[in-house]
Amino acid sequence: MATALSNAQKRYLRGLAHDLKPVLLVGAKGVTPAVLAELDLALDQHELLKVRVSANDRDEREGWIAELVEGSQASLAGRIGHVAILYRRRKDKPLVILPRD
Repeated sequence: MATALSNAQKRYLRGLAHDLKPVLLVGAKGVTPAVLAELDLALDQHELLKVRVSANDRDEREGWIAELVEGSQASLAGRIGHVAILYRRRKDKPLVILPRD
């Protein structure tokens, strides 16, 4: 289950993600089980990451981002063009400490 983030927490996470490079690229085949498995591993290691979604159509891009969020049980911290910022807290030893509202 994805964590519901407040606007202040989303702003904080977007600030942390500013200097990050996209870790994962979703290409022409869309969101596949292999992409979701790779995303799951990346979120376990990094907690906060950027994903580049290379879809030509805006609706298709929005759908793929929704699939990524749902399939990984992550929270969407932000979206800028073709790049989505995803956050999922680690179960043990979290790296990112979210501010309280």
